[in-house]
Amino acid sequence: MISKRQKRDPYLWEALISILALIVAISMAILRYETDAHIAILLGVLVAALVGLRAGFSWKEIESGMLNGITNALQAIIILAIIGILIGVWILSGVVPTLLYYGLKVLHPNIFLPATLIICSITALATGTSWGTTGTIGIALIGIGAGLGFPLPVVAGAVLSGAYFGDKMSPLSDTTNMAPAMVGTDLYTHIKHMTYTTGVAYGITLIIEFVLGFFLGGGSADYESVNQILTGIDAQFAVSPLLLLPPLVVMVLAFRKIPAVPGITVGIIVAAFLGIIFQRNGFGELLSAAYGGYVSNSGVAEVDNLLTKGGFESMMYTISLVICAMMYGGIMEKTNQLRVVVAVILKKAQSTGSLITATVLTAIGSNLILCDQYMSIVMTGKMYAQAYADKGLHPKNLSRAVEDSATVTANLVPWNSGGAYQAATLGVPTIAYLPFNFFCWLSPIVSMIYGWLNITIDPIETEKTDEEPAEAAAESAA
Repeated sequence: MISKRQKRDPYLWEALISILALIVAISMAILRYETDAHIAILLGVLVAALVGLRAGFSWKEIESGMLNGITNALQAIIILAIIGILIGVWILSGVVPTLLYYGLKVLHPNIFLPATLIICSITALATGTSWGTTGTIGIALIGIGAGLGFPLPVVAGAVLSGAYFGDKMSPLSDTTNMAPAMVGTDLYTHIKHMTYTTGVAYGITLIIEFVLGFFLGGGSADYESVNQILTGIDAQFAVSPLLLLPPLVVMVLAFRKIPAVPGITVGIIVAAFLGIIFQRNGFGELLSAAYGGYVSNSGVAEVDNLLTKGGFESMMYTISLVICAMMYGGIMEKTNQLRVVVAVILKKAQSTGSLITATVLTAIGSNLILCDQYMSIVMTGKMYAQAYADKGLHPKNLSRAVEDSATVTANLVPWNSGGAYQAATLGVPTIAYLPFNFFCWLSPIVSMIYGWLNITIDPIETEKTDEEPAEAAAESAA
């Protein structure tokens, strides 16, 4: 008769095998074979499961860990799906085109660099994507910057700083939704808490762009590319200030702490109603855009690339990646492999400042090793969630530290998918634009400084129970 294996915590070397297996698999998939990371993550799931079995965990326990991991991400998955619908409907209704149109209007030769920063910020805020922003508006601004006599790495830095600020702060961004979901807080609490560190990093970046623009500006601009985008938007959409109402409604509802799902749904309904009025959209067109996204046929390549997106279907890639990643994270958590690794790190991170610094450096290291910002967000969030809870820190502190590092530093790594894409798109090597991408390397620095100085580091909010007033009344009566 075979005796049942005694269950134990995995040894450090066993947990490291699971981590290294994931790193090697993802690195091979992305760098060597230039394919997606999904199957590579599943190979990591297999190795982590085998390590769990070796440590005495049953398959039922391991399977439970996988399912719990997926369950923890269901809120993010639902929000991602709804955001896909919102993007498709907002483009069809003219909301996103209106935001882009007015954003481009602020361009002026004397303030080109700060204008570039602001334009890309508005675009990324409206679309929720840094990649889409740099691949369209960013390319146009690179051409204008060359005509004005600006060094291309400087222009690329301004483009990327704005794009990643908007991506980081947009409720439409998949990374902005993933970070709070991984640690157990809500979207709007996460965004509000990020404003403290992000605002400082963005403000410093804006000042630097003004100074650089003063010293480096010159020449005459060729606005043909921008005019083409404006013409392409005019040809497809009726632009009106009233179409700014849906994002204002979403922001007001967020400010009033309405949950993300009903708040975003209201934004979809308002945009659909305005689209019927201004764009003469039919119900069938709205349904099609909600599921399959909007397809732009303006004839202007920049406009078509930017506005052909959205829809429920467009989020399936990210959703499936989240599911695969959470299977791995669920096993690592259930079998205590994460705890073993984190315990070693936390021996050196006794204070709040050192904990946040460890979080930021782990996220940056994950971008260097895992080559994907999504994996960096998921892994860092899952690894440190319990440590923040043990120290009595609100999960929003962790989600902010993760986004201040994982989201914005991916494009600073040449072999990361983010760095490779941005370098190829803008035509500027990663190493060349890195020093001028001020926002993306200032964000983790500001986050660590806030941690060490204990600025806006909020504790877990304790809710008073109903028994407390009763006990106080009894004491008073006595």
